[in-house]
This record gives sequence, structure tokens and C-alpha cells, in this order.
Amino acid sequence: MRTLGNLLWLTFCFGWVPAIWMWLFGLLLTLTVVAAPVGLGFMQLGKFLFWPCGNSMTSKDAANIEQNPVWKGYSTIVMILYFPFGLIYLIAAIVQIIVLCFTVLGIPIAMVIAKSLSTYLNPVNKICVSSDVVYEINRRKAQAFLAGRA
Repeated sequence: MRTLGNLLWLTFCFGWVPAIWMWLFGLLLTLTVVAAPVGLGFMQLGKFLFWPCGNSMTSKDAANIEQNPVWKGYSTIVMILYFPFGLIYLIAAIVQIIVLCFTVLGIPIAMVIAKSLSTYLNPVNKICVSSDVVYEINRRKAQAFLAGRA
């Protein structure tokens, strides 16, 4: 079913267009080196937009991916500087979702955009992983929460 959803997304919804644009924009930002943390996040978002059904965006911290402390500090600074732009991008994406929901054919596109809203606001240190991985991360968090309350 995921494959069918992805094929419909790529063909009838022209999902490959925003995926390519997002990936190329991320590549351009990464080549500037200064905006590399944002660029890498946009490249991951482009990867997600190529195959949205069955994938999710999550933070590297949630996935327990270790990073160089210097890179993590630099990424935090870039994330703070990107925030005003991310807020504008987030508002534009929300308006796009609302407009797309007015048509029946736009609802699947709106769902894909809604699934990646947190990445539009903050693409720094985000990665595209299987939805099963995100499910397992959330299950472990819930299990740890319940163990702490017992």
C-alpha cells in the first residue's frame, strides 16, 4: 500500500517536483558551508518528499545519532538564525495545506505537507527514516515514561 501511495504521489500529484527543488535547494545551501546544517535538513526533506508514504522526519537526537559537539553547537546557532525564515515558511505551508484541503485531489498532497511541518520550521538535525523507526522511538519513549511513573 505504501508503494502505491508513493507512486500516486510521484505521478498524479507531481511529488517529484517539490522533492527535486527541495533537494537542490538543500544542496545549494550545503555548498555555501555557512548554511550547511539547514541545507542538510532540506536535503533530507527532499528525500522524504521523494518517498513520503512509509517514511517520517525525526530529529537526530530522537534517533540517538551522536554528533560532533562543535557541529552540534554550530547547528544550534544556525537553527536560531533560521527561525524567522522557518516561521514564514511554516505559515506558508499551513496556508498551502488549508487551500489544498478545499479540493478532494489536494487532500493527499496536504497530508504529505502536514507530515513534514516540523521540518519546515526547523530543518536542522532532521533525518528521513522509516515510519517503523519513528514508531519504535515513540514506543520506547512511552515505555520509559511509564517506567518512571511506576
